[in-house]
Amino acid sequence: MAGERSIVLAMVMALCFCTSSTNTTTTNGGWSAAHATFYDGACGYENLFDQGYGLETTALSTALFNDGKTCGACYEIKCYSTQWCRRGSIHVTATNFCPPNYSKPHDNWCNPPQQHFDLSQSMFQRIAIYRAGIVPVIYRRIPCIKNGGMMFEIKGNPYWILVLVYNVGGVGDVTDVKIKGSSSSDWIQMSRNWGQNWQTDAHLVGQSLSFQVTTSDGKMVESDNVAPANWNFGGVYEGNNFH
Repeated sequence: MAGERSIVLAMVMALCFCTSSTNTTTTNGGWSAAHATFYDGACGYENLFDQGYGLETTALSTALFNDGKTCGACYEIKCYSTQWCRRGSIHVTATNFCPPNYSKPHDNWCNPPQQHFDLSQSMFQRIAIYRAGIVPVIYRRIPCIKNGGMMFEIKGNPYWILVLVYNVGGVGDVTDVKIKGSSSSDWIQMSRNWGQNWQTDAHLVGQSLSFQVTTSDGKMVESDNVAPANWNFGGVYEGNNFH
């Protein structure tokens, strides 16, 4: 299925952002060189509009995706060095994975070691002419500006809790999550299941829940009693955010 999806992305919506070698070319101002083409949910996000991301998103190639650890990171991207460029730049959040297709070793922008951004068509057309299909770009990490608080969507069952963390400000990519029930003062370490889904087998039903979320820059935000004692599976709860 991954192979099929990569072909669909390349033919239907693919706008990637890649380099042709393992070396990253850095320019003045912290920009790095890559390519871009135009393009669902290897990070765990579901309805991107309801969750506040809209069309300002990108799928990342293997080299940038980092096994899902980069989910939630924000980038500024510019087209450069081609006649197909439009002026200006776009800001996008990493919300998906552009899978490699090893049966097609050449001209597959999402195969390692390519650095590639698979954009929505509307975002691609902000920086390049549609006919180009794929363009060279430069990019850099930027702070994520999000409205409202960090969101915690609780899924699973009484014996296994899975929490999707989204709408994260600051650097955006979460590296650690701890959870605490109101009946204890001890924080419980959660583990990454996939993307930005974090899991625990602790039995916390009937307790209000607090979270500590740490991002890749080492900063931590604590949200106390985010979910009330009568929280339910499928519920979404709002906490504090990085600024």
